[in-house]
Amino acid sequence: MSKLRLAVVRQKYRPDGGAERFIARALEALGSEQLDLNIITRHWQGTPNPDWHLHICNPPKWGRVSRERGFAHAARACWQREKFDIVQSHERIAGCDIFRAGDGVHRIWLEQRARIVSPWQRLGAALSPYHRYVMRAEEAMFGSDSLKQVICNSAMVKQDIIRCFQLPEEKITLIYNAIDARRFQPATEEQRHTARQQLSLSQSACVLIYVGSGFERKGLKAAIQAIANSDRYLIVVGQDKRLSHYQQLARQLNCLHRIRFVGMQQQVLPFYHAADGLILPTLYDPFPNVILEAMACALPVITSTGCGGAEFISPGKEGFVCDALDIKKLQAAVMAITPISRDSTMGEAARDKILPFTPHYLATQLHALYQRVLYPPR
Repeated sequence: MSKLRLAVVRQKYRPDGGAERFIARALEALGSEQLDLNIITRHWQGTPNPDWHLHICNPPKWGRVSRERGFAHAARACWQREKFDIVQSHERIAGCDIFRAGDGVHRIWLEQRARIVSPWQRLGAALSPYHRYVMRAEEAMFGSDSLKQVICNSAMVKQDIIRCFQLPEEKITLIYNAIDARRFQPATEEQRHTARQQLSLSQSACVLIYVGSGFERKGLKAAIQAIANSDRYLIVVGQDKRLSHYQQLARQLNCLHRIRFVGMQQQVLPFYHAADGLILPTLYDPFPNVILEAMACALPVITSTGCGGAEFISPGKEGFVCDALDIKKLQAAVMAITPISRDSTMGEAARDKILPFTPHYLATQLHALYQRVLYPPR
């Protein structure tokens, strides 16, 4: 039996990216004996898997629109030339067989962002050639006759797509991200002690962790405001070009001494081990992997109604969910998180919730999807 020639399209392939981790976990579980995997990309970071075939499409670019349009043309030309069995795109490119909506719907993101920016910034977004290009590209892709299936990693995004593009529900498959719960495990007392010691955190303090780059979208401002009038500490893992702006905000709110800005980290696990809960009041996020990672580490989660990860949270059981800009409810949720050393009930419920979502289960769902695409029911 010949291998399935699968092409995965990702413009900038970063091993630590959410989409890339989805790809890697699924394909490792599926196994190279079933797949001939091809990656179509402009740029690859890190060392590629020797069993994967790279197709570099890196045309010249003179700005964001040129970058997106140029890669789309080059990637499409590549898959048409190679005649792959299935093309699974993680970019908004018309003509693919499967699209994974890992970034959600651009129009919805702009609607959410409009809640926190000035009128001039809203006008700028409405007139932006880049935003207009992305929305046209989305519309063309969802309207393409070539599109057979869309993978959504949350029911929230599924409903956004149906509402915005009137896509039939049978063309959308919900596949949640996978988590390796053997790697992400609750901290031992020794691990917790060491992790806190390295961050100069008291062993008795109640500590929350925020993980994510792109602080505006991920809601760091709201997270800082939520812990400001409390005795809670906050670890911030991630980077942003406006880092000093958030440090200044914490200074103005007199809580900078309770925040640890640790930057981008290759290994986030020790920082989870220092925490008692995750806070991620993101404006719009289809389903960030950090939600699953934190829950696997037995951390309760505080997140927003604009986050697909909220679908894994029953308020008061695995964590709390509220609007990303409702600071009072975020503050109440922060105060409801207790140190794990005193009560681990909520964290244990969080870990139990994610245990079924293994890489093997993800691979099984993907395999079934590929079979439906290759051999559609008559």
